[in-house]
Amino acid sequence: MIYDTIIIGAGVVGCAAARFLSAYLADVLVLEREEDVCAGTSKANSAIIHSGYDAPNGSLKARYNVLGNAMTEKLSRELDFPFERRGSLTVCTDPSRVSVLEELRMRGEKNGVPGLRILDRDEALRLEPNLADGVVAALFAPTAGIVCPFKMTIAFAENACENGAEFRLNTRVTGLYREDGLWRVQTDRGEYTSKTVVNAAGVYADVLNNLVSERKLRITPRRGDYILLDRAVGGYVRHTVFPLPTKLGKGVLVTPTVHGNTIVGPTAVDIEDRESTATTADGINTVLERSSLSIKNLPVRSVITSFAGLRAHEDGGDFVIGEPDDAPGFFNCAGIESPGLSAAPAIGEEVARRIAEKLNLKADPDFKPERRDILDPSKLSTEERNILIKKNPAYGAIVCRCEGVTEGEILEAIRRPLGARSLDAVKRRVRAGMGRCQGGFCSPKVMELISRECGIPLDEVTKCGGASRITVGRTKEG
Repeated sequence: MIYDTIIIGAGVVGCAAARFLSAYLADVLVLEREEDVCAGTSKANSAIIHSGYDAPNGSLKARYNVLGNAMTEKLSRELDFPFERRGSLTVCTDPSRVSVLEELRMRGEKNGVPGLRILDRDEALRLEPNLADGVVAALFAPTAGIVCPFKMTIAFAENACENGAEFRLNTRVTGLYREDGLWRVQTDRGEYTSKTVVNAAGVYADVLNNLVSERKLRITPRRGDYILLDRAVGGYVRHTVFPLPTKLGKGVLVTPTVHGNTIVGPTAVDIEDRESTATTADGINTVLERSSLSIKNLPVRSVITSFAGLRAHEDGGDFVIGEPDDAPGFFNCAGIESPGLSAAPAIGEEVARRIAEKLNLKADPDFKPERRDILDPSKLSTEERNILIKKNPAYGAIVCRCEGVTEGEILEAIRRPLGARSLDAVKRRVRAGMGRCQGGFCSPKVMELISRECGIPLDEVTKCGGASRITVGRTKEG
C-alpha cells in the first residue's frame, strides 16, 4: 500500500498532525517506537500553554506559540481534554532588572500576545500571596494556561484514529530513502511506502533529517528534572509562576496542574544520551533551591514523586518546520522544545495544510471533529452516579484509592481505540497510580484487568512496554 503520508513519532506534534490530516481524504500512517502514544517528551513537561511573550520576534517559536495558544480552548471543547486559562506571572527579584520585564512585555506585544501588564509587588501579591519576599515586580500574561499533556496528545490520537488514521506502535524506524518519487520508510517490522513523510521524532528528528538532506540538523537532548506535590496542598499557587528567563530556557517554574497538584521544575542540563530520563539528586536540589526564589515556603514535604523529561534543543535555537529544499515531501517538525506543547496544534494544522496542498487532498465530508474522553463518575451527580453503577457495577468498584479511579474507567481505557496496554498507559488515561502512593495499592488490580482484557499472561504485563515487566513467571522447575 502507498500511503499519502507517514508520520514518524506519536508525541503531541505527530498526533496533532495526524488529527488535522485525518480531516482530509487521505491514507495516514503513524509510526511510534514506544508501546503507546505520548511516551516520550510529550509525557514529561511542565503542562503549560505559554502566552508567547518569551520567544524572539519573528521566530517560528513565537508564531506557532501564539497561534497554538489561541487554538487550544476550542480544541479542548471539541476533543474533551482539560484546559484552564489561569494566566502566568514572570517575577523579578532584582530592582535593577525590572526593565527586563518591560522588554518581555514589548516583545510579547510584537508577537501578538494580548493583555500583558507589569505589576508592582502589591499587585502581584494580590494574585499570588505566596510569592517570595524578594519579588519586586512581575509580568502578568492572562492568556497563559495549563493543560493535561497526556490527555491532549491521546485526544489528538484517538480522534485521528476514529477518522481513519492508522497507528503502528512498537515500530522503530531504522532507515529512510526516496525512490521513484516515493518515500520508503524502513522499520523493524517491515518497510512502508508513502508520498510524504512527517518527521516528528523528537530527540531523534535530526537523525532522520540527516539521512535525507544536506541541510544538517543537530539536536542536543536537554534534560529537565521536576517534582510533583500532592493534591492535598493544591492551590498553593493559582497561576504559573516563572523567574526571569535565561539562555537555557524559562527557568524553574511553579504551577498548578489541571488535576489539582502543584508541579515544580525544570532544570536544564544538556546531555548526550537521548534516552536518559533518570532524575538526579543535584537536579532535584536545584529545583528546590531555585523555586524558593519565586515562591516562599513551598510545602516540599508533600512531594509525591519526581521525574525528568528531555527537550529536543536544535543548534539554531528555533523550530525547524517544513520541507528541506533537497528533500521534497519530507516535512520536518524538528527542534520542538518549549513552547512545543503550546505550539503543537498550530504546527500540526500547518503541516497538514501544506501536505494537503502538495497532494491536492480533498476535505473528508465525513470527518468527525469531536471526541469524548473516558467517563469520569466523580463529575456526575449522586443520582446520575447511582444510575450508572446500577447499570454497570464496575463504576462502583474503586481501584485507585488515591485518585478515586474506578474499575469501569480502567476498563474503558483498555478498550478504547489505541487502548492502554501497560500500567503507565492506564495512568496517562485515567490517573490510576498517579496519586500519593504512586500505584502501591492499585497496580496489582490494574495488571489483572490488563491481563484479562488483552488476553496476555500476568507476567507479560509491563510498566511501560519493552522489558519493564512487573512480575516474573515461574520456571518449569518452580
